[in-house]
Amino acid sequence: MDRLDAMTVFLCVVEAGSLSAAGRKLGMPLATVSRKLSELEAHLNARLLNRSTRKLDLTDAGRGYVEACKRILGDVEAAERAAAGEYEKPQGDLVITAPLALGRLHVLPVIDEFLHDYPDVDVRLVLGDRISRLIDEHVDLAVRIGPLPDSRLVAVGIGALRRVVCASPTYLAAHGSPRKPADLTTHRCITFDALASADEWSFTTGSTQTRVTVHSRLVVNTAEAAVDAAVAGLGLTRVLSYQAEPARRAQQLAVVLEKFEPGPTPVNLVFDGQQRIALKLRAFLDFAAPRLRAGLSGSN
Repeated sequence: MDRLDAMTVFLCVVEAGSLSAAGRKLGMPLATVSRKLSELEAHLNARLLNRSTRKLDLTDAGRGYVEACKRILGDVEAAERAAAGEYEKPQGDLVITAPLALGRLHVLPVIDEFLHDYPDVDVRLVLGDRISRLIDEHVDLAVRIGPLPDSRLVAVGIGALRRVVCASPTYLAAHGSPRKPADLTTHRCITFDALASADEWSFTTGSTQTRVTVHSRLVVNTAEAAVDAAVAGLGLTRVLSYQAEPARRAQQLAVVLEKFEPGPTPVNLVFDGQQRIALKLRAFLDFAAPRLRAGLSGSN
């Protein structure tokens, strides 16, 4: 039995929640996944999982073994990286995740420059608004918007973003520009549902937060759709400042209610601080952080 392989299969089963899901993720037949688990349990002389038709539950022995497997496999991966020379010069694969629009508008141009200057590093950029688990998903670096919970991760601040309300000049000319949040009750609104409720938006007056009831004629699940609808004159929308910036610069959108905006939302580069930092990651942090700070400051 290959114990490292068996540990990898065991961890995948735990993270995927079922043997069949782990098999799909690993590209391995269900019977093979089941056999490897059984062999591992026989080798340990301990049951790691209680299996039923509905779900898998870790046993007490399994809970302790999960943490040991993560540590051991992490050490093996670090040793392989060191042997491959990742700690001698910047080289190898670098996996980065970022939110969709922020990644496309700000992160990708920086990566293009980085790849030109570091020919021995290859980058895999994963764009999506789902929060990736860096350690479990083998992600080297994530760009995160919003406050970060306490964890083993290290954060490098690269800026902050405003939540802006904007509309097309044509819409504002026809319907008037709101001067205070309460004026929104008479306007048509477009809500990006990852950023605001379809029924009410929050604002700040001094140290007081107020909520205003809005009528969302359209609710969308991407910022790009919200911006496009606002440019088309459908109504007022609320997005993050960088999401509206290209249309604002093109004079397709105008920002309103600026003095009532909530506090800015932080943006960070996040990575695992418990392991030695590979030179490819250190090189990217040093290269990208000042450029991203400059780019984001221009979006506000």
